[in-house]
Amino acid sequence: MNLLLLKPDQITQQTATVSGRQLEHLLVVQRVEVGDSVRVGEINGLMGQGIIKTLSAEQATLEINLDTPPPPVTPLCLILALPRPKMLRRTLQSVTAMGVKEIYLVNSSRVEKSFWQSPFLLPEALEEQMILGLEQARDTLMPEIHLRKRFKPFVEDELGEIIKGSQALVAHPLTEVPCPINCDSAVTLAIGPEGGFIPYEVELLSSMGFGAVHLGPRILRVEVAVPALISRLFPA
Repeated sequence: MNLLLLKPDQITQQTATVSGRQLEHLLVVQRVEVGDSVRVGEINGLMGQGIIKTLSAEQATLEINLDTPPPPVTPLCLILALPRPKMLRRTLQSVTAMGVKEIYLVNSSRVEKSFWQSPFLLPEALEEQMILGLEQARDTLMPEIHLRKRFKPFVEDELGEIIKGSQALVAHPLTEVPCPINCDSAVTLAIGPEGGFIPYEVELLSSMGFGAVHLGPRILRVEVAVPALISRLFPA
């Protein structure tokens, strides 16, 4: 945890109260004592410093001063075919840490129906993974996640508006066009499931203006391909 990320209900005026996982991290990992300073931030707000005022096994209180804006947003909208739950958790943490703020989890022919029943898609479960990503990256701005269970209606009815003002790309190994490097404008990036989008889905995306790009001859897992593509499009 590189940032103690606070929810609004944890803050009263200039005082924050911490318990649970966050308190355990302060005690066990950071080994703080009364008077120590830690980096803090408020979800969707500013960052700054917190001074430990009281400390016990049940909770800690901090005097906080928030005066620093979060880092710039990565200008990328991610369209991601829903991966298996364990991979989804790791991918969401990585994507959030890399500054992506707009994420669409979509269905695809190769997405197993059971994935949509996973408890990891509950709002509180998604929020937990994004908080872990924000804490890692020292960021406070929570991404927006949209669930779309029907691929064709999503592409035909919504995607045209979503991609306006951006370069639309779909990751696809069967193309000769390499993924661009160091983009200087907004990008909408579509990434398929394990095995990739089927040809019909690639054609449908292409009809909406998506250009197919590849990362090279190797076939990568989604959790590897996603950060690899983002880091190529928008190097840190």
